[in-house]
Amino acid sequence: MANLKEVKGRITSVISTQQITKAMKMVAAAKLRRSQDRITQMRPFAQKLSSILQNLSSAQGDNSSDAWYSQVREEKKVLIVAISSDRGLCGSFNSNIFKGVLRVIAEKYQSQYDKGNVTILPIGRKAFEFFGKRKVNLVGDYSTLFSNLTFEQAAKAAEFLMTEFQAGRYDKIEIVYNEFKNVATQILRTEQFLPVKPPAQEGKKTSEVDYIYQPDREEIITGLIPKSLKVQLFKGLLDSNASENGARMTAMDKATENAGELLKELKLTYNRTRQAAITKEILEIVAGAEALKSA
Repeated sequence: MANLKEVKGRITSVISTQQITKAMKMVAAAKLRRSQDRITQMRPFAQKLSSILQNLSSAQGDNSSDAWYSQVREEKKVLIVAISSDRGLCGSFNSNIFKGVLRVIAEKYQSQYDKGNVTILPIGRKAFEFFGKRKVNLVGDYSTLFSNLTFEQAAKAAEFLMTEFQAGRYDKIEIVYNEFKNVATQILRTEQFLPVKPPAQEGKKTSEVDYIYQPDREEIITGLIPKSLKVQLFKGLLDSNASENGARMTAMDKATENAGELLKELKLTYNRTRQAAITKEILEIVAGAEALKSA
């Protein structure tokens, strides 16, 4: 059995840890409120803009000269955007992203990976560190994007992706991220960024949307396509940011509870050890008194 000093030291250590996890939970809760508001406001706009882009892609056809964003090519070279967090202590948030990316490679792009034609663009320091230690091609310098998460910063990353696809350096670009559902639940998503998918038919015939372009069809499409793709990437980043804060808040809440349970056990152990020490001292005193009587 551990002595009183050791148990007391462990109690002090656990109390200190509990105070830290409590503080981290409160910070994550404050950040979650802001990030949740941002993604809630962004999501309807992003979904509608994505729908318009898909309809435009379907209406133009593959032979249109400015339909580079919808050109389906043989998938020889693939780029996967892995969106993680900058810090840990958020449960399985990051590990789910890593497993998701590796699963996508194994299930869809194993032959390309074997030839060295699968590239990862990490967003978030944890993704950069994880894939940097493995035999995976890395590209882009956006691992610290979450340190200043704005639409302008996300737009730069989206412009890089569009340029790479348009130049033919990649035939397909996918994004893997955690979608925010609620504080306790994050949904792992894999979305195709480029080429743009046509609208889902869902087994029914859908009427083609006939747009009236004002002032000019080419000008509208040239401005709308990059805007829509930038918004799509920004939405994924906001989703991931809200999911990270929710996951960290949940993890720190659980850690605080576990620290409380451990404290109960340690205090019980401390009291038992103290009682055993007192009992031992009493027995020694009684034994000494009896010895004196017998002398």
